[in-house]
Amino acid sequence: MTLGETSALDLAVRRLDRAVAQLELRLAARASQGVAQTAAAAGDLFDGEAARLKAELDAARERERALEEAGAQASVALGRAIAEIRAALGDDGPVNDDHPAGARPGQPDELFDEPEEA
Repeated sequence: MTLGETSALDLAVRRLDRAVAQLELRLAARASQGVAQTAAAAGDLFDGEAARLKAELDAARERERALEEAGAQASVALGRAIAEIRAALGDDGPVNDDHPAGARPGQPDELFDEPEEA
C-alpha cells in the first residue's frame, strides 16, 4: 500500500464510523419516541381502567347504602311484628330475646359478661 492509499483508506474508515454513529443516534431517537408513545398508550389504557374501576366502586357503594337502608327498614318492620305478636299473645316481657325473662335494667347480663379465663 502506498501513502495515498493509506490516507484514503483512513478517511473512508472515519467517514464510515461517523455514518454508523449518526445511524445509531437516529435509531436511539426513534426508539425513545416509540417508548414514549408506548408509555402514553399504556397511560391512556391505565386511565381508562382506573375510570372503569372507579365507576364500579361507586356503584358498589350505592348498592351497599341501599342494602343498609333496606336492612334497617326490615329490622324496624320485624320489631313491630314481634311487638304485635307478643301483644296478641299477652306477653309483656322484654321485646329483645337476648335478655332473660326475669332480668332487670342495670343488672349484669350474662350475655355481656366477660368470658372466664381458662
